Amino acid sequence: MRLVKVNAPFVEEDEIWAVSRVIESGMLAYGSVAEEFEREFAKYLGVPYLLTVSNGTVALYVALKALGVGEGDEVIVPDFTFFATASTVVLAGATPVFADIDLETYTLDPASVEKLITDKTKAVIVVHLYGHPAKMDEILQIAREHGLHVIEDCAQSHGAEYRGLKTGSIGDVGAFSFYATKNLTMGEGGAVSTKLKDIADFVRLYRNHGQTKRYHHEMIGWNFRITNIQAAIGLQQLRKLDRMNSRRREIAKLYRDELSNVEFLRLPVEKQWAKHVYHQFTVWVEGHGNRDRLSEYLRKHNVQVGIHYPKPLHAQPALRQYFRGSCPNAERASTHVLSLPMHPGLRDEDVLAVAGLVRKFFAEHV
Repeated sequence: MRLVKVNAPFVEEDEIWAVSRVIESGMLAYGSVAEEFEREFAKYLGVPYLLTVSNGTVALYVALKALGVGEGDEVIVPDFTFFATASTVVLAGATPVFADIDLETYTLDPASVEKLITDKTKAVIVVHLYGHPAKMDEILQIAREHGLHVIEDCAQSHGAEYRGLKTGSIGDVGAFSFYATKNLTMGEGGAVSTKLKDIADFVRLYRNHGQTKRYHHEMIGWNFRITNIQAAIGLQQLRKLDRMNSRRREIAKLYRDELSNVEFLRLPVEKQWAKHVYHQFTVWVEGHGNRDRLSEYLRKHNVQVGIHYPKPLHAQPALRQYFRGSCPNAERASTHVLSLPMHPGLRDEDVLAVAGLVRKFFAEHV
């Protein structure tokens, strides 16, 4: 059996052609191609403003700075997500407060959020984990009642929808990553989406040394720009994003058809109000130690898998000092979740082979 990768960028001749055009033009840095990407992605999301930045971590950091988050503030974040969701809060000078997740979608539990609000709470970061939207109506209602900002971490949800709205267009600010394995890639890169002009104005200045015109700096900023080369890849990816997501959904359906009757295995849900884009196809493996044994078994048979994530954020050495309370669902998830191969380049026979190995494992080893 050939190696089946857990994830991989889906790059075709279109991207190679687009990059070649930029290189031939000699205009390699941020310029007209990046601006075109920003316009097209803003239109796709249904927002008036979309500003690219150098990566997804920077997108979160800049979003926090644009909202005025800083020293003395608290930001509620899910305890079960990638490190950057919380580390950027610390980098902005604020304190991350860890909320629990629900075990159906693995996204932020609104009830947990409400219990953690204090007079220091300034914002909530919602992560649309694995490509499934979080419960935005409930979270937005809580935020409105307490005067909080809502940031959408959309690093895994390009094209996902909540009640017909694209993620990144619902809260005050959206933050995207275009890392190599994302649903839409530039290799590296990020973006901030918003409906608020003052947020967009801040990001536009902050990402470019605070310049309002060449060599005139109104504020202290950074160089957080992308290049035309990255944007050329991103434009081609954006134009086929729906097609790539449709293929992910086809693969998810094939997994469901093949694995729905496997005991000890809980498959991803897709809520009626959601459009899941399956950045990951993450299953829950019941039984003590079964997840790790299945993982080892699949790797031995040339199938890559991933664990997203092997520990909750509060257990990270760099973040332990900020933890208070408890997040039992996040702790449980970290010992049971396993991500099977998921990317548009998978063939049906790859998916069937992976599913067959999973069934064989449970039939023979559990």
